[in-house]
Amino acid sequence: MSAGRILLVDDDAAVRKSVRLTLAKAGYEVVDAEDGVQGVQAIRAGDNPLMVDTIICDLNMPKMDGREAIRFFRSQFPSVPVIVLTGYPESLSGEWLQDQSVTAVLTKPAQADDLIDAVDMAAQEHELFKDQFVV
Repeated sequence: MSAGRILLVDDDAAVRKSVRLTLAKAGYEVVDAEDGVQGVQAIRAGDNPLMVDTIICDLNMPKMDGREAIRFFRSQFPSVPVIVLTGYPESLSGEWLQDQSVTAVLTKPAQADDLIDAVDMAAQEHELFKDQFVV
């Protein structure tokens, strides 16, 4: 049984591979996308949205940057935690992170333990949110 499903959005194939392998070893199922457009398409999937427990998103990507993708994710899936994975953490403002309810910020290359800890925390946060609405 999977520990949860993660949507990973990053334009760097090596980063996607590393994160996917790290999280798979920790028991997570990872669906990845190489930019914001693919990330939005992956989670939207018509009338049957992809159910995910956490979204990990880079910021600097072609086609649709991470800020735009995260605004979409937060507006359409407000209960799904978002983790920012970036090589440029200094470009983030605390106000923007708070406005978007970002759960965690990881700097590339993220250490495996830090990545797993952040995803575990986010998945637990999502599970608690879902439990509040189960009748």
